[in-house]
Amino acid sequence: MPSKTVVLKGYAMTDPSKWNDLKVIEFKPKTFAADDVEVAITHCGVCGSDVHTLTQGWGESKLPLVVGHEIVGTVARVGDKVTEFKIGDRVGVGAQRGSCLECRECKDDYENYCPQSINTYDAEYPDGVVAQGGYSTAIRAQERFVFPIPDEIESRDAASMMCAGLTVYSPLKTHGVGPGKSVGIMGIGGLGHYAILWAKAMGAEVYAFTHDDSKMEDIKKMGADHIVDTGKKDFHKDLARKLDVLLSTRDMFGDKTSLDHYLSMLYVHGVFVTVGLPDADDPLPSIHAFDLVPTGCLLGGSKIGSKKECLEMLELARSKGIKPWIEELPMSQAGKALQDLKDNKVRYRYVLTQDIA
Repeated sequence: MPSKTVVLKGYAMTDPSKWNDLKVIEFKPKTFAADDVEVAITHCGVCGSDVHTLTQGWGESKLPLVVGHEIVGTVARVGDKVTEFKIGDRVGVGAQRGSCLECRECKDDYENYCPQSINTYDAEYPDGVVAQGGYSTAIRAQERFVFPIPDEIESRDAASMMCAGLTVYSPLKTHGVGPGKSVGIMGIGGLGHYAILWAKAMGAEVYAFTHDDSKMEDIKKMGADHIVDTGKKDFHKDLARKLDVLLSTRDMFGDKTSLDHYLSMLYVHGVFVTVGLPDADDPLPSIHAFDLVPTGCLLGGSKIGSKKECLEMLELARSKGIKPWIEELPMSQAGKALQDLKDNKVRYRYVLTQDIA
C-alpha cells in the first residue's frame, strides 16, 4: 500500500535542438506490477550516458525524455510480491530497471546482460509506456534492480555509485583485480575516478593514464600509484607487458588514439576492457592481429553490473569509507550540469538534489 501519492514529474528534453534546456513535465509511469518498487527520488547523478542520449549521439531518442539513472531515494510503494523492501527504506536504482528474470543470464546473476533488459530511461514497455529516468520525483523498478543503501553511505555519495561506480567495479571484480595485480585506468572522469578508488581498495597497483595536467594532483589524492602522461611520446614503452588489466572509461577516441600502444602494455593474457561508450560515429581505433598475438591479450567489454556485484561494491564502500568526488546542484540546474559534463569541467561527478515541488 502506498504511504502517499507521489506526483510523477521530471525535467525533460522536449526539443533535441535544445538538448540541455529541460522543462518540468508530468509523465505516465510504468504500469505498477506485483514485483515493483516505487522510489521517491531525493538524489540523481549526472552520467555521460545522459549527454549521449540527449544529444542523439547514440541515435534518436523518444520524446519527451527524462534522463538520469544514478538514483537514490526512499521506498514509497511496494508490490504484493516484493519481499526485500518496505516503505521508507533508502534505496538506489541504476541504469537498468527490469529484465525477463527467466533466461539463463538472469538465473546466473548476469541479469545486466539479459536480452530483454529494460533500460532506466528511453526504453519502451510492451504496453507502450516510455521509461523515464531520475531527473524526476519518482521511479518504478523491478525489485531485482533496487539496491539497499547501507546506513553509513550518504545518499549524495551513493547516487553516482549506481551507474559510474558499478560500471567500473563489475569488470574489476570479473577480471580478478586484487593484491599482486597491476591495473591501468584510461580516462579519469566520473567513471575513471571510481576505478582508481575501487582498484586501490581491492589491493591492486594502479596506473592512471591522462593527458590533462589539471587532474594530476587529484589523481594522486585518489590513491593512484603511478600517473602516466599520455601526451608524451612513447609513454607506453617503459610499461611493456606491465598491466594485468587495462580499463578504458573513455567515451571518445577520435582518429589519433593508437590502441596498439595500450595493448602493448598488457601482460600475457592481459585484458583490455572498455566500459566507455562513444557516440555511434566514433568507433574503437583499428587494430591488427599482430597487436594481440605476442602476449595473447584479450579485448572485452562490460555492461553495468549485477545486483550481486552492486551489493559487494556498496559493502566495499561502507567497510572502507570510500567517498566519490562529487559536486551537488539542485535538480533545476541539470542543464548546467549536463553542459559542464560535455565540456569536461566536472570534478568528478555532479549529483542533483530534488527540488520539484
